[in-house]
Amino acid sequence: MINSRSFWVTGATNGLGLALVERLLDQGHQVAASAKDDTALDALASRHGRKLLRLPWQLHDEEQASSACQQLCDAWGSLDSLIINAGTSDYLADDMPDDELFESIVSSNQLAGENCLAKVLPLLAKGKSPQVMAIFNRYSALQLHAPTQVTAGWNNMPQWLREEREALEGWGIALTVVAPQSLKTPVTAAQAAPEAWTPQSAAEELLQRLPLREPELVLEVLDLSVLWPLSR
Repeated sequence: MINSRSFWVTGATNGLGLALVERLLDQGHQVAASAKDDTALDALASRHGRKLLRLPWQLHDEEQASSACQQLCDAWGSLDSLIINAGTSDYLADDMPDDELFESIVSSNQLAGENCLAKVLPLLAKGKSPQVMAIFNRYSALQLHAPTQVTAGWNNMPQWLREEREALEGWGIALTVVAPQSLKTPVTAAQAAPEAWTPQSAAEELLQRLPLREPELVLEVLDLSVLWPLSR
């Protein structure tokens, strides 16, 4: 494939993350996947062979994130696109109490996102038209820690990424934040109605928009469990 690129997709265990990996491989790209369960990846590996690179999945752990980036460096030497599936529940403990669930989804995804972005920057800087796409659902986009205060990077992960945009642009890296519309910090005046997205239809739409390098996309989902099944 003439326009083949290299991608790293996090949170690729199931749902949207897995669909993104499947679609990218079908398009002929090189794809690294961080997934909790290897069963689905086994089938993809049998079809796509060396185009699929499996990486550590516990990316909220700094050492695991470092190991993943080192494996990327050893395998490819650079990276064109990082897709952070920040709606995943991959990082939740098996015995997580229900009343701590949503806060843990937010905090664990933020740790994973921060670790991945920090470690992979040198590889992205060497990539072709490098870019980052971070995808949130209404839970992972929540504002924690004084939610009545102004939205800021220290209490909201989408905002933290936006505050990193200028630094990323200095590296030549485009950033697209995909999230539900925020009433406190709306990114567009247009109204987006929740839709019955499937993992495949959402993956197709997002990958079609990826080359446009848009700074913000609004994604409203009727049933979050379809795109981000609870993985515990």
